[in-house]
Amino acid sequence: MRIAIAGGHGKIALLLTALAAGRGDEVIGVVRNPDHVADVRDLGGDAVTLDLEKATAEQVAAVLAGADAVVFAAGAGPGSGAARKDTLDRAASALVADAARIAGVLRFVQISAMGLDRTTGDPVFDAYLRAKAAAEDDLRGRDFDWTVLRPGRLTDDPPTGLVTLAESVAPGEVTRADVAAVLLALLDEPASAGATLELVGGTTPVADAVQSAMGPSTRSV
Repeated sequence: MRIAIAGGHGKIALLLTALAAGRGDEVIGVVRNPDHVADVRDLGGDAVTLDLEKATAEQVAAVLAGADAVVFAAGAGPGSGAARKDTLDRAASALVADAARIAGVLRFVQISAMGLDRTTGDPVFDAYLRAKAAAEDDLRGRDFDWTVLRPGRLTDDPPTGLVTLAESVAPGEVTRADVAAVLLALLDEPASAGATLELVGGTTPVADAVQSAMGPSTRSV
């Protein structure tokens, strides 16, 4: 499988790159900083430098050409303001989806977040939640084989290989490494197209959790 990852230097993206490349997949990461290319290559992937806040859909499509799937893992990250939550977490997702359509790549997996319908009183974090919700809405309106994955609170703990994955789960934590493993399993599962799934740590092995989550209620299309 050839997998293109938008936001290829993010923590989850790097973990996904290592897992996918380790089993023989071809991974191309889209990164903004040229200094990050080597990090992706060290894990067995390749990388292209492209700023998703400035690039055109045609430029992104040229990178996605030949891919079997796209994973949107980009985000403004800690320390960024409300404006960049919109330009990256929402607008860049729509841009990459436009580019995927141009490139003929219909498999699109988006990393989102749980609890998007809440407000916190923090204007920046609330802007992040709105941006993620808008990105989900945009993707659902497209004729894609899309999957939305909503992890709980992320940690950098070692992977457990045990998760809870369903249309709706109780709030909780999940390791970034387990998120990466679930992403790869979802990419392998055609039945996950049209599903919006929430993910936290749990007691079910990743492969079993993905299969159990593929009931009719997960499908939105």
